[in-house]
Amino acid sequence: QVQLVESGGGLVQAGGSLRLSCAASGRTISRYGMGWFRQAPEKAREFVAAMSWNGVTTRYAVPVKGRFTISRDNAENTVYLQMSSLKPDDTAIYYCAAGSGLGVTAGPDKYVYWGQGTQVTVSS
Repeated sequence: QVQLVESGGGLVQAGGSLRLSCAASGRTISRYGMGWFRQAPEKAREFVAAMSWNGVTTRYAVPVKGRFTISRDNAENTVYLQMSSLKPDDTAIYYCAAGSGLGVTAGPDKYVYWGQGTQVTVSS
């Protein structure tokens, strides 16, 4: 079992930045592809970013490409999401997830373990 705990969310003005962290425990995440998803009120959960087990391959959703950066520190068992140039449309609960494979995937059904989420609110 892998337990994931997100942190770093909060209220920020449009154009600002936040760095989300996802701390894992119970098992090393070094053999998992990792992803970030988000869910806005009354909307379905959507893919944000993913990174392969070794950090070589990344994948981003179109709305965040060029503004968000996913990274990982396997030694610290932690995954990060650096968010810049934030927009009100980025307001959502952000979830970290550990995938069933080593690569990158945007499909939430391919992720086995999920955190509880952290709220990000971007004001205009």
